Amino acid sequence: MAKKSKKKLPNEHWMPEPQEHDFPAATDYLSLLFNPVDVSIIVTTLQGTQSEMRQAKDLLRASGLALLPANDFHVALDLQKVKRGEKLSPVLLVRGSFSQGLALTIADGYHRICASYHISENTDIPCMIADIPNLQLQQKVSPAPAQRKPRSTLAARTTTN
Repeated sequence: MAKKSKKKLPNEHWMPEPQEHDFPAATDYLSLLFNPVDVSIIVTTLQGTQSEMRQAKDLLRASGLALLPANDFHVALDLQKVKRGEKLSPVLLVRGSFSQGLALTIADGYHRICASYHISENTDIPCMIADIPNLQLQQKVSPAPAQRKPRSTLAARTTTN
C-alpha cells in the first residue's frame, strides 16, 4: 500500500509588517492587562519597532500558553491561508520579566503562532516586541508580584488572533 504524501506547507509565510487592524486588536487585549497610559505607550512602541525573528516554540514557552490544536477554528484558518500561499501578519508581543514572574504577553497573533508551530516548531516568526513601561521603576517601588501561572487552555482560546 502506498503512503499518502503529506503536502508540505511553505516555511516562508510572513508579511513584512503587521496589518493595520492588528494594532486595535492588540489595544483591546492589552487594555485588560494594563492601564490606558501604558497601553498607549506599548502600542505606540509596537508600531515603531523593527521586527525580530523568534521561533514558534520559544514564543509559546515564554508566554506560558498552551499550543492550540491544528483543528482549532482560527488556527485552521491560518493554516489554510498558508496553504493557499497567503502571508500571515507578524505578531505583536510585550516582553515579560523573568525576575518579576511576568510571562511574555501575546498582544496579537496567538493563533498565528500556533499555526506556525504546526508547520514547524522551529518556524521563525517576525515579532514586534515592546517592553512594559516603567518596569524598572515599578520593581524598585513595589515588591515583585507572585509568579504568573500559565493561562489555562480556556483562557488562551479567548485571546485575539
